[in-house]
Amino acid sequence: MKNSILILIFFLNLFSASAQLTVPKEHFTRRDSLQGGLRPERTSFDVLRYDLNIKISPNQKSIVGYNDITFKTTDNTSKIQIDLFENMNVDSIIFNGKKLDYKREEIATFINFPSALQKNSENKIRFYYSGNPVIAKKAPWDGGFVFSKDEAGKPWIGVACQGFGASCWFPVKDSQSDEPDFGATIKVAVPNGLMNVSNGRFLGMENLQNGYTRWDWEVKNPINTYDITVNIADYVHINDTHKGLDLDYYVLRANEAKARKHFEEVKPMMDCFQSKFGKYPFSDDGYKLVETPYLGMEHQSAVAYGNHYMKGYMGNDLSGTGVGLLFDYITIHESGHEWFGNSITSKDIADMWIHEGFTMYSEIVFIECQFGYDKAMQYAYGLRNAVSNDRPIIGHYGVNKEGSGDMYPKGALMLNTIRHIVNNDSKWWKMLLKYSETFKKQIIKTQDVVDFFNKESGLDLTPVFNQYLRYTTIPELEFRKSGKVIEYKWKAEAPNFSMPIDVMIKGKKIRLEASSFWKVLSENVKSISDIQPIKTDFYIKY
Repeated sequence: MKNSILILIFFLNLFSASAQLTVPKEHFTRRDSLQGGLRPERTSFDVLRYDLNIKISPNQKSIVGYNDITFKTTDNTSKIQIDLFENMNVDSIIFNGKKLDYKREEIATFINFPSALQKNSENKIRFYYSGNPVIAKKAPWDGGFVFSKDEAGKPWIGVACQGFGASCWFPVKDSQSDEPDFGATIKVAVPNGLMNVSNGRFLGMENLQNGYTRWDWEVKNPINTYDITVNIADYVHINDTHKGLDLDYYVLRANEAKARKHFEEVKPMMDCFQSKFGKYPFSDDGYKLVETPYLGMEHQSAVAYGNHYMKGYMGNDLSGTGVGLLFDYITIHESGHEWFGNSITSKDIADMWIHEGFTMYSEIVFIECQFGYDKAMQYAYGLRNAVSNDRPIIGHYGVNKEGSGDMYPKGALMLNTIRHIVNNDSKWWKMLLKYSETFKKQIIKTQDVVDFFNKESGLDLTPVFNQYLRYTTIPELEFRKSGKVIEYKWKAEAPNFSMPIDVMIKGKKIRLEASSFWKVLSENVKSISDIQPIKTDFYIKY
């Protein structure tokens, strides 16, 4: 059993990795609202496509190029907001062959058109830019670029910017509320001898005759802007297939042999996830693992991998049970995001639990597929040691503010609890599969999730979701002696809280329909100590 304090430290590092904010904050600024809010300059248009064409210099640690942004107006408008970090330069913005006027405010660039764009019209701007992007101090726990070198001294470059903002390195509508409907092209020129790997399918390469070669990639699916990525190194390409799905691995040249062996874990993972969550959502873009100089990130169809070909999380078991050392955490977790986060996306970062809670639950699902139910529940039970109950899981809307890092373990434990509330595994797996397929490639809110599971389960799970997502405490099961009988109820903050709970009494499993009001235990029990809740199945306090 690992030391629980050490495990908690690992968790705290992990749970900040996928939700980097520009700076830690206790209050919200105009910049927060510009980055996280939805104002007419954002809601008046829908992005159809990004076509990014840039050059990255490893020596100068710089980017220069442009992004073609194709969009459709949803309302008449003469002004739109495109985002680019303050340290990056806006060189010019072209529309119909002419330069547009613009005004920069913090992260936002407000672009003015000479006349109003009419509703439902399709338009395209070319946004030229340049500069030195923010360099992450410790990616992926803080956002930005990593300019590193491999063992041979060759450049090894990557970017991780979830929560921090994709606009830290390219001009974009930097909101989870809008993904390019028809995908993107990512064309990146890098010094000869290096390769760039981005999302989607490889279109080809072109020697630009200036010491640089451009590598062209295309994504055909909608994609989160923070998922759009570059990975630059002297990569070796390993190609494989599994049941009709292309599996591509781009790894450092020195790691080819170990990668071929280690990534065999992807095949049973795909079998498991596709059986439980539905077909891999981005088969037309393929599936890739790309070795990165940072730990990992769920970049759609180009999953960042930096776990050094070890089992566990950097060689450690996050559950503290030993079960976490049976699989490579980064491969499984970040790939789980292809279904939860990349396919199903939260509209606001405040609802990031929709990404992280379901994805951490996918680890439990994988363990059950590979090693059985008991191991899965053992792992799940171990995760409770990492819950701090410091803040609600749901964050503040409209200000680019996610909730507590508890969205990972507590979110997963909530889903495991709901599974056991449903108390019918056949029904549960059908519900989970239907959830993945119903909201496939959609942008949703917490209420959509709650409404879905209420309808499909036939139960009112709203108080359960509210308690785990909106409060810092977990339900506490209370018992008391009242004369000759024993009574029980829940102590919880969510209004009208009720939740069934399974307990063991004299070796017999009994379901109690507990609520916020005292109820009489119907079983003949002399002592409260004879009642033992099944805490592996329900995340509760007792």
